[in-house]
Amino acid sequence: MHTTVNQHVASAGTQTANNHISLWSHFINWADGQEKSRLLWTALSIAGHGCVFTIITMATILFTGNNFIFWPFALVAMSMCVVVNLAAMPTKITIPVLFFSLLIDLVIIALCLTHGFDMAASYR
Repeated sequence: MHTTVNQHVASAGTQTANNHISLWSHFINWADGQEKSRLLWTALSIAGHGCVFTIITMATILFTGNNFIFWPFALVAMSMCVVVNLAAMPTKITIPVLFFSLLIDLVIIALCLTHGFDMAASYR
C-alpha cells in the first residue's frame, strides 16, 4: 500500500567530494595496519625507549644541574610505554604513546641543554 504523500528530496546538483583525510586519521590508520608487527613495536617501546632514550634523558638531567622538576616527567614518559604495552593495547594506541613519550624526552633534553652543564650541582 502506497502512502498518499510521497516526499521527494531535491538536490541542488552541486555536491562536493570531501576526500581530505586528516594527518591524524592517516597516522592512526597506518598504526592500525602495523598490528602484524606488534611484537616489534613492543620491543622498540620497552627496550629501545627504556634502555636508550630514558637513560640519555636521565643522564642529561643529572649532568645539567639535577633539576628536580624534570625527573617526574622523565619517569612518567617511560611509565606510559610500559603500562600501555603491559595492558596489551593495540598498535593504534601503543605507537602514538611511544612517539608522545619520545617527544617528552626530547623536550626535557632540550630544556636541560638550555640551562647548560653544571656537574657540581649533581653532587648537591
